[in-house]
Amino acid sequence: MKSKNSKIADGSIKSGTSLENRTGNWKVFKPKTDFNRCIHCMICVVDCPDICIPEKDGKRLETNFEFCKGCSICVEICPVKCIEMVEND
Repeated sequence: MKSKNSKIADGSIKSGTSLENRTGNWKVFKPKTDFNRCIHCMICVVDCPDICIPEKDGKRLETNFEFCKGCSICVEICPVKCIEMVEND
């Protein structure tokens, strides 16, 4: 749901509205998680700059690709290397 106040008069997007602006179509590659190897350490959840890795009951869930820009920070910081970058389809 888009807020009426998410844009400033000059057309720019104001800060604090990232959940109102789907930016996931920017990426060429996306992270793919092997949940059989994931230890749910939550490092990727905390360090994701776009806050697009949800969690529930202490478990990391699938990345929300509507907001993921494919920065690959999650791949770099994963201690068990269960995340890899794959071509975005």
